[in-house]
Amino acid sequence: MTDVRYPFTAIVGMADLRLGLLLNAVSPAVGGVLVRGEKGTAKSTMVRALAGLLPSISTVEGCRFACDPAAPDPQCPDGAHEGPAVTDRAAQLVELPVGVTEDRIVGSLDLERALSEGVKAYEPGLLAKAHRGVLYIDEVNLLQDHVVDLLLDAAAMGRSYVEREGVSVRHAARFLLVGTMNPEEGELRPQLLDRFGLTVEIAATREPRERAEVVRRRLAHDADPAAFAARFADEERALAERITAARELLPTVELTDTALRQITAVCAAFEVDGLRADIVMARTAVALAAWSGRTEVLEEDVRKAAQLALPHRRRRNPFDAPGLDEEKLDRTLEEHAEPDERPEETGSEETPGEGRGPDEEQPGPDGDGPDDDGPDGGGPDGPDGGPGGGTPDPAGPAAPEFAATDAAPAPDAPEADVPAQHPRPARENAPVAAGDPYRTKLFKVPGTGKGAQGRRSPAETDGGHTIRARRPAGQLTRLHLAATLQAAAPHQHVRGRAGRALELRRDDFREQVRQGRESNLVLFVVDASGSMAARQRMTAVKGAVLSLLMDAYQRRDKVGLVTFRGAGAELALPPTSSVEVGAARLETLPTGGRTPLAAGLLRAHETLRVERMRDPHRRPLLVVVTDGRATGGRDALGDAGRAAGLLAARGLASVVLDCESGPVRLGLARRLAGQLGASAVTLDELRAEGVTALVHAHRPATSTTTANRKAA
Repeated sequence: MTDVRYPFTAIVGMADLRLGLLLNAVSPAVGGVLVRGEKGTAKSTMVRALAGLLPSISTVEGCRFACDPAAPDPQCPDGAHEGPAVTDRAAQLVELPVGVTEDRIVGSLDLERALSEGVKAYEPGLLAKAHRGVLYIDEVNLLQDHVVDLLLDAAAMGRSYVEREGVSVRHAARFLLVGTMNPEEGELRPQLLDRFGLTVEIAATREPRERAEVVRRRLAHDADPAAFAARFADEERALAERITAARELLPTVELTDTALRQITAVCAAFEVDGLRADIVMARTAVALAAWSGRTEVLEEDVRKAAQLALPHRRRRNPFDAPGLDEEKLDRTLEEHAEPDERPEETGSEETPGEGRGPDEEQPGPDGDGPDDDGPDGGGPDGPDGGPGGGTPDPAGPAAPEFAATDAAPAPDAPEADVPAQHPRPARENAPVAAGDPYRTKLFKVPGTGKGAQGRRSPAETDGGHTIRARRPAGQLTRLHLAATLQAAAPHQHVRGRAGRALELRRDDFREQVRQGRESNLVLFVVDASGSMAARQRMTAVKGAVLSLLMDAYQRRDKVGLVTFRGAGAELALPPTSSVEVGAARLETLPTGGRTPLAAGLLRAHETLRVERMRDPHRRPLLVVVTDGRATGGRDALGDAGRAAGLLAARGLASVVLDCESGPVRLGLARRLAGQLGASAVTLDELRAEGVTALVHAHRPATSTTTANRKAA
């Protein structure tokens, strides 16, 4: 059965996403679109539907790299194309799987044939297949960083390079780049965000009528895809013709000095780094004018270009959501307009241009609401498993609920054990803000792992430096040339070598083993009891945990958060790649009640046990944030010690962040660290600059001692 794509014009809502995709279809030089949104918001459906609107392309018949007959690539690996036969075909939509390898992306060389036969046997990769089409990366934030770097470099240069063991292959790779991601599963690095031309935030609509229309259309499509597509055939054809017309008009569009001045002024006002934002805004504004059928860029084009090109580029803290100050944008545009021009109300939320286009809001089925479009998988069987999108929900993640059942003792004073059968009402303190984050000391998991590539602990990875060679278990991908020659050399006489060529056998080949760094699971176990409730101390503690979260964000770790207070412990944040959610949970963390330290450690043990079954290669790092006190039972400290011994028996890498303060200190946190087999670090020692200062403080004394020894 032929797969029938969901029509682009049947998608409900999401005007900005439709516009961003269509602008890139008009001008691929815009640089692609990054779609950020929750699951089930039609991201995948809309991207797949776009491919059906693109004009067909002419290619050299038999060329695996889709060379244009009018201008063949002179470096095409399939050879020079002189008077080639021509064939027409639809533009390709290439989907990149999350687990894709570098060889699959750029193509692979048959190194065995290259060495034994002296020929270049090259198998094209996905970049070659996507040339002159669409490259769709679902869950781009889950790809390894070096893979994303490779993709974005190819998109920026329009060419793919393969360099291995002195053999070079290069070919054209120009495509419309679209990436989708769910921010809850982790963010992209700012450097990678900047490489996407436009970004769009989407969320499912909360309007019942629109949601009903999404479901209605999804069910109709699932029941009879061909009939549903036929309903929108005329609109699809009109939209495809409009894309073609805008492409033809694009070279004639004039970017006036006024528009260019406004573009550069807006980029400067929002303090974006570099000049890529200015260039992307200019290209987007020109594409907007062409899409609207105009040959001159207007202020409304500049405004919309800023809304699409700047939110992910403005300077912000790692945990701040992308966004743009609309008042500041309008004020900047007004200040740099022509003196005789006055700002006009242009309806920045609508698509620029006269006439109703497929990217504009259309009346709903009842005639008075948005009609738009369809799901990305609005039904349970849809690609994304949810309804179509609408306006992003400004509300942040819901704060966890905490049971309040116990009273909080005075801060910085030992808590009295309270019999469990006579619980006292808790005094819950309001959440306090975290202190300013800072650069922290680096904690690593000892040994060499095999987890996902990251920036924390040593591991065998696809990247990194070569540490040894081994026989390949499957297909040879990373030849270790020196080791291969050493393995083959002793057998040349027996094999009857003649001439200069080596006689190689499959058993001779060796592959590289590379060591890089992996990402880990950093599980925070945070004491939120009454003994931690002093406002100034909790501010410092939250600031320390926030700093460690930021460190985890930069090192591409997964994070989890266990809190304990009152009657027990709670998994406030299951392990996730979204460090932003962890920061939000920390911000709303209240304090008060007894200190069930043992319960917190046991909850951590269970969380790590479950997570190990889900992701056995990701090694954990346990960070316990506490002053070491324990209450809530006859032998609370003993229970905590036994729970710590259970964790220590698993050989977990652990760190205890000692939060004890005041003139009288019991040293309980350091005692807990010993039971865990962990290192204990105070809040002051956590700072990287503090560690550096300690090193510098010891150097003069060391130098003096060395000098005295030499003199003696």
